Amino acid sequence: MRTARDAGSAPAEFVMVAALLTVLTLGVLQLGVALLVRNTALDAAAEGARFGALADNRPADGAVRTRELISMAIGGEYARDVRVTTGEWRGHPAVTVTVRTTLPVLGLLGIGEGLEVAGHAARETLG
Repeated sequence: MRTARDAGSAPAEFVMVAALLTVLTLGVLQLGVALLVRNTALDAAAEGARFGALADNRPADGAVRTRELISMAIGGEYARDVRVTTGEWRGHPAVTVTVRTTLPVLGLLGIGEGLEVAGHAARETLG
């Protein structure tokens, strides 16, 4: 049984629930964008480390390859800070490619250098 006080409450409830669902949906989408950027940078860093660790390549070639992969996938502005180091990783000679990039917070805008990922690969030798 409806009373006079309930009249007009459905539109107000709809607006409140729709606003909540919209915010929730946008939050999930933003999480997806952040994970896409992270996974792309991580995969590019790992591929760059493998490329730079090949016997016929220099470690610096890994940085170039990493920049190319990131630029093709998500844009050149995410490939600005790519560093390559050589040394040991878990007791083996290795090439490490580190990518520091923007962590997207609102669309593709976000915290500059808020995300850091690294890829490692064992150095190949001839002989």
